[in-house]
Amino acid sequence: MSTPRVVEADFIKSAQSIADSLDENMSEVVFLGRSNVGKSSTLNSLTKRKNLAKSSATPGKTQLINFFETRYLYHTQSYPVRFVDLPGFGYAKVSKSLKEIWQKNLVEFIHQRISIRLFVHLRDARHPHAKIDDDVQAYISEFIRPDQTYLTVFTKIDKLNQKERTKLKKEFPGAIMVSNLKKNGHDSVHDEIFRVIFGIDSQEKEMEKN
Repeated sequence: MSTPRVVEADFIKSAQSIADSLDENMSEVVFLGRSNVGKSSTLNSLTKRKNLAKSSATPGKTQLINFFETRYLYHTQSYPVRFVDLPGFGYAKVSKSLKEIWQKNLVEFIHQRISIRLFVHLRDARHPHAKIDDDVQAYISEFIRPDQTYLTVFTKIDKLNQKERTKLKKEFPGAIMVSNLKKNGHDSVHDEIFRVIFGIDSQEKEMEKN
């Protein structure tokens, strides 16, 4: 088994802000992205749970921070980690007052949450230079801690032709490309989560074995 695999994933609770969030007793992987980027689909694909994260019919409607307790199995060892699904950002139909509260709560959460070890920023492969995504990346880079990692994951890679994919990989060499439709790229995300959270390079270990 070359890649760590998720064997358990359970929804634990939703929170409005850091104040009513779970205790910080476990390392967390935070998933963030624009409202229509395919965040729920990506979480469901990564955990192999069809309805773990529920997507809203109206992008931008899910405004809570959702916590999922997740367990990996790798070479018979069990590794617990918490996935955190943040509300999607940048959808105009959310009312201004709600947007302000939402933003304040999210800012506090990503700033002050000690247990966040990895930010997984999902970006739409068809719109790689969306300003709001660039702004979010620049913003988080201002306060990211040495024990935290920022990972860009491009979704909907199946919508691009080979030439467009090659160009995207050149422009974003550290990014991971995934297709939830074709189930591609998820192993690379798992490998990176494992490396960051548990300090284990699964690919390196596999090469040593061989």
